[in-house]
Amino acid sequence: MNFELTINPIKDITSDIEIIIVVDKNLEHRFVEDIELLEKSGFKAGQDETCLLIEKNRLYVGIEEISSTNVRTAIATAIKTLISTSYTTIKIASYMNHPKCTAVIRAMVEGFVLGAYSFDKYKTKKSELSIESITISLEDYNEYELDIEKCAIAMSNGQTVAEATNFTRDIVNTTPEDCYPEIMADIAQSLANKSELECKILKPKELRAEKMETLLAVARASRHKPRVIHLTHKPKDAKAIVTIVGKGLTYDSGGLSLKPSDYMVTMKSDKSGGSAVLGIMKAVSEMNLPIEVHGFVGAVENMIGGDAYKPDDVLVAKNGKTIEIRNTDAEGRLVLADTLAYAQQEVKADYIFDIATLTGASVVGVGHYTSSVMGNSEEVKDIVIKAAKISGEFATKLDFNRYLKKSIKSEIADICNISSTRYGGAITAGQFLEEFIDDDHKQKWAHIDIAGPAFVEHAWGENPHGASGAGVRLMMRVIEGLARQS
Repeated sequence: MNFELTINPIKDITSDIEIIIVVDKNLEHRFVEDIELLEKSGFKAGQDETCLLIEKNRLYVGIEEISSTNVRTAIATAIKTLISTSYTTIKIASYMNHPKCTAVIRAMVEGFVLGAYSFDKYKTKKSELSIESITISLEDYNEYELDIEKCAIAMSNGQTVAEATNFTRDIVNTTPEDCYPEIMADIAQSLANKSELECKILKPKELRAEKMETLLAVARASRHKPRVIHLTHKPKDAKAIVTIVGKGLTYDSGGLSLKPSDYMVTMKSDKSGGSAVLGIMKAVSEMNLPIEVHGFVGAVENMIGGDAYKPDDVLVAKNGKTIEIRNTDAEGRLVLADTLAYAQQEVKADYIFDIATLTGASVVGVGHYTSSVMGNSEEVKDIVIKAAKISGEFATKLDFNRYLKKSIKSEIADICNISSTRYGGAITAGQFLEEFIDDDHKQKWAHIDIAGPAFVEHAWGENPHGASGAGVRLMMRVIEGLARQS
């Protein structure tokens, strides 16, 4: 889809169809021309409710009030309504909640791109979206005078980040037979070849040299050898340095602590954190943000076999700490332990974030749609929470406490890879990761558990069935915010 911004009034724009947003059920604003027809059709203009008037070539969609979140989901719903039609061009007016705030324009573009997403790689009949171009008029609902240059930047950024989110969705949705550690490394290298990103790939020989034994143990029973990926965006005169580490379990069988068969379905999604890092690096490079960003991915497959690591093993992590294994299905934290240690060795960052589908406990605690944010610094956690709200993702804080930390104590090693209690598992997993954050980064780190929103088996908001690309929009808002602050 191509986007165009114009100062021309909406009536002067030629298109196949117009999308009109109805705000707070107000059918009497100047963009609405079909009040009688809408009333006859039973259109109540509730949030995300649509009414397609084919004879008028107009699609109406309701929102409760003008906000980025409401507009994003409404537009996503609108574009889904048009997917099976033959319309090729769309026009829409602007709906701003402040004359100088362009966030709603960005959200509108994100809604179009995210809502139009489909994954049909494995279908014989491919989905077809006929929409080719979308024209956004700066004629505004509230009659604000809008700055076209600022709106153009918002439109461009929205398209870049949404397309990076869809890029991430594609990786996550790809089956484990077609996306394994070597393929993730190839994707990273391809990104670097097409951009100014630097790419370094560690293979088993280099991983052994780096003493990344916990990561190697998880990978041991798979025919697909592990990779650690390091992508770097290094602009001149960078205002800050950010490290992002992603869990890239291309498939997780649970290892010898084998998952029940029902729980193995969708485990291709265990690479969501690593996939998000690739999407983030794509967007950062394309936007050329003045922040030095390092993306690390621990890409591993956790399988069973005669060489599998076992409960009762004691592994030595890269930072020298020993880990008692009590459950081989708590493997993501082992991969992250070594990848975090390696990332901190390679980069002294101002901020370090890890993104992972780490625990089912996070889903139990905060639901399918929300990420859990943990760490030692309230300031860093608040940066993530604020960015989530702006981006349209949901996130909430889970606080560490010293009593839960005692539950990952081991009698035979420095730490155990699972808790001795069935409760608070998201927090104890975060506290496990804390053991692999060095003193220089303790107050600069946040852990983001995306197990809830990363892969949901029904459509919600602007997200389709399957991969949502969770973490990409959130982290891009974090990085953009740091660029503005510095």
